[in-house]
Amino acid sequence: MCYVIVTGRSLLWSLLSLVALMAVLSALITPKWIVGPPKISNIQNGTEIYTPTAGIFNRCTRLFGRMHCANFNVDGLATDSNVFPGCWKASLFFLSLGLSVMALTVVAALIGCCIQSIGRKSIFNLTGVAQAVAGIIYLLGMILYPAGWGAERVQRICGIEATAFYLGDCSLGWAFYSAAIGVALTFVCAVLSAQAEKSTASDKVQDKMNEGKTLICLA
Repeated sequence: MCYVIVTGRSLLWSLLSLVALMAVLSALITPKWIVGPPKISNIQNGTEIYTPTAGIFNRCTRLFGRMHCANFNVDGLATDSNVFPGCWKASLFFLSLGLSVMALTVVAALIGCCIQSIGRKSIFNLTGVAQAVAGIIYLLGMILYPAGWGAERVQRICGIEATAFYLGDCSLGWAFYSAAIGVALTFVCAVLSAQAEKSTASDKVQDKMNEGKTLICLA
């Protein structure tokens, strides 16, 4: 017999897992990791101030009289390192790998409502370990990104004094903080997975199962 078990802690864990995934994903695809100082652009009717930004594999700047946002990893990880800094390639790889692992854990969290174990191993515990691994992979990507701040691409935005782990005249954009929050939530989810497992294996759940209920919802 298949039992659908939803508890307050398992639901919280599932929702936080999804939020952690979306926080890192939205940050990764957004060119707002680095925000440059305001720059002046000469246009037909005078001058205009704009703010260039850069992400891990994309950027926004003013071209041909308007803001233009595009990717600069034209050949993927094979793109010339003068165009796509090597540290940023590694950062993109690790963050994408972490997202892949985390996406699997979100699917597992949904499946956990119906299937509580795989091969006699708790699906919650297995997923928690996977989330911890995803968090570590994320950290590698987060560390490698500022290691590439000395690249020519960054110096064009932030000034020649920009070096690894120092942004010069630039500041961190919201995407960096979103990724950092997502990484922190990933580790929180890894811890909460144990609580989700305990809540779905509690005596209250067992009592409901003994009563013959297949849909069990507990606070």
